[in-house]
Amino acid sequence: MNADRRATGSAAEQLAAQFLEMRGLVILERNFRCRAGEVDLIARHGGTLVFVEVRLRASDTFGGAAASVDARKQAKLLRAAQYYLANRPAQPCRCDVVALDRLDASRIEWIRDAFSA
Repeated sequence: MNADRRATGSAAEQLAAQFLEMRGLVILERNFRCRAGEVDLIARHGGTLVFVEVRLRASDTFGGAAASVDARKQAKLLRAAQYYLANRPAQPCRCDVVALDRLDASRIEWIRDAFSA
């Protein structure tokens, strides 16, 4: 991944984190990586642990940011979430998607409980 794309991805994740924090979520981890995959943000929302996929797409040619979280991406995120949970007590969890079509907080689409295992 080139430096510009990495910087844009980081900016999108920062914008998403700020957006979620303003809505009461507490960010616990950023860019959690393991052999199973990666989770962009891990947060707590009340008593629920939230695994967040952040997607930025400048074009909706192929369905936009939210549509880009396909079954393959969902499976990878769920595997990484299971890895994260392996040595932690059981707790309610959900997977959210924060979709952006540009780096603009007013254009964020937050999809709660976007998919599950």
